[in-house]
Amino acid sequence: MATRRTVLKAAGAGPLAGGLTAPSADASRAAEADVLVVVEKSGHAVGFYDTTSGQRLRTVPLPDHPHEMVVDSRRRFAYVGHYGVRMSSTIGEGGAAVFVIDLAERSLARTIDVRPFNRVHGMGIDRHDRLYALSEEKAVLLGFDDPATDVAPTRAVPTNGVKTHLFTLSRDGERAYVTGLLSHTVSLVRPHDASVPPLLATPGQLPESSCLSRDEKTLFVGARKSSSLVALDARTLKVRRHHDVGGDPLRVYTLDDERLLVTDIATNTLTVWSTDLRRIRSLQLDGTPAAVSLHPTSSVAYVSLLGANRIAVVDLDRLAVIGGFRTGLEPDSSVLLPGTP
Repeated sequence: MATRRTVLKAAGAGPLAGGLTAPSADASRAAEADVLVVVEKSGHAVGFYDTTSGQRLRTVPLPDHPHEMVVDSRRRFAYVGHYGVRMSSTIGEGGAAVFVIDLAERSLARTIDVRPFNRVHGMGIDRHDRLYALSEEKAVLLGFDDPATDVAPTRAVPTNGVKTHLFTLSRDGERAYVTGLLSHTVSLVRPHDASVPPLLATPGQLPESSCLSRDEKTLFVGARKSSSLVALDARTLKVRRHHDVGGDPLRVYTLDDERLLVTDIATNTLTVWSTDLRRIRSLQLDGTPAAVSLHPTSSVAYVSLLGANRIAVVDLDRLAVIGGFRTGLEPDSSVLLPGTP
């Protein structure tokens, strides 16, 4: 594990997160610290947090129920999908926009209207900084070739799924793996060639989250109703192996060439699995683990705990909670912005 510059406060520390903008007690230290940007879906905002102290540095209010977020390679802009309803089971038209957050100014720079493509949930960005946003209602994957300036999508491709919720993107942006909650499918979509029909597979019931192996040859999917973790060939979508996890695997992440990380919202656990689907170790958490952000140079994970309105800071080498801080209502997806040395 790489050495961290910061000393994390013990779990339970940190201020109340209900206020608006609060300047740091030590502006120079805060400017150098790692900052976690958190989408607070029922707080209807994006919050900026100093990971050393847990202090909220800034709040960016947004329209109701933002959900997923990605950041460009230069850490200049964050892009947040306007889902517009609290949960996937919530009935409603939802939102039809992408919010562009200026990370330097910590403010809402502008809003991209994507109507008629509504319930915008899954978000992705490729190594060329091209943006992708998924309309759950229309089952269409939208593309933005220059999202820093685009005022509308520059492309759109059908996914052939139903209630399409999340997707995993290859690094070059040429392949997207879209999960359909109601069709119980994974669709391999070519975002830059709509003439290629989507390739579909059924890995299990209620597939939601997925991730690619480092070599991008294997797709790992969490099938929630089937309580299973499934490995598929990333080109053919043929199932290679599957394993019963005994819970509800909400999110799946690639840690390295040999390990995966899975959040389970039935058992409130964070579990490390091998890439050949052997359980290695589990950690019991004091809240419902939603999304995770991984530190780019340290074996540290920032886990959003929905019911507890907290971030748990987890040492992945020891698989132990080493800190935490409070957030606004229902923290979900987040992105870590590493500080300066």
